[in-house]
Amino acid sequence: MAPPSEQSPPPPPRSPVVRALTAPLEFLGRRTLAMLDQVGASLFLMVTTISWSWRAAWDKRVRLGRPAIITQMVRIGVRSVFIVSLVSGCVGLILAFQLSPPLDQFGQKELVANIIAIAVLRELGPLIGAIVLTGFAGASIAAEIGTMVVSEEVEALEAHALDPVRFLVVPRVFASVFSMTVLAVLADVVAVIAALGIAVTALEIPYTTFVNNMLDQAKLVDFLTGVSKGTVFGLLIGLIACVNGLRVTGGAAGVGRATTGTVVQCIVAIVIADLAFTAVFYAFRLF
Repeated sequence: MAPPSEQSPPPPPRSPVVRALTAPLEFLGRRTLAMLDQVGASLFLMVTTISWSWRAAWDKRVRLGRPAIITQMVRIGVRSVFIVSLVSGCVGLILAFQLSPPLDQFGQKELVANIIAIAVLRELGPLIGAIVLTGFAGASIAAEIGTMVVSEEVEALEAHALDPVRFLVVPRVFASVFSMTVLAVLADVVAVIAALGIAVTALEIPYTTFVNNMLDQAKLVDFLTGVSKGTVFGLLIGLIACVNGLRVTGGAAGVGRATTGTVVQCIVAIVIADLAFTAVFYAFRLF
């Protein structure tokens, strides 16, 4: 260590003008690094989950725990059926009511079926299911795993040479992916049926006209693109929730931060993924 006389002098303090100019850049840099760290952790967890799934498929000695996966499917998927159905049905009713007046001005009120079919199958069905599942199950997963971290249950698994990813993450990610895929289909069906019911009863659109227009407009590719979005959305929800849960620090306050961060990050990731899907489908003319 150099003598005190040879030490370099401390840097001069920055002026208020310089601090005001650099503060936004520092904030943006911290946010960017945090986002990249979160993306890297999610990718690492996804690779580890795929690795354990692959080993379980080919090595009979590796078991992921079927009862645990079924339990998570019931907790994540089955218990979300009612709320997803309720929200999807309301959205179907809203679309029918909102689209009817402007289309009726041009004498094309029966085209409500065409627009609802495309909007629900491509976008709203999986998007509504994913947002509802984020608040219903994503936050719960993060809080549950975070509580295990705080109570040192995860450390106990590691002390017994048990991988927490295998026993905690894989069942929840599997359940999220499968449940979100099914919930996307459920949201499509409920929204279309709700729109059909209100169109026939309140909007006075003939049943056969509504059904024929919907079938003429909607193609199998519209349904499949929506379901594929639901699968990816479920993967994002499961990974982000598990990452935030495993990285909890600071006791109960940390669990609360992880829960809030999970909801925000999942919604942002879902919207960005939806945009990426739409751009790819548009580029390959899958509409």
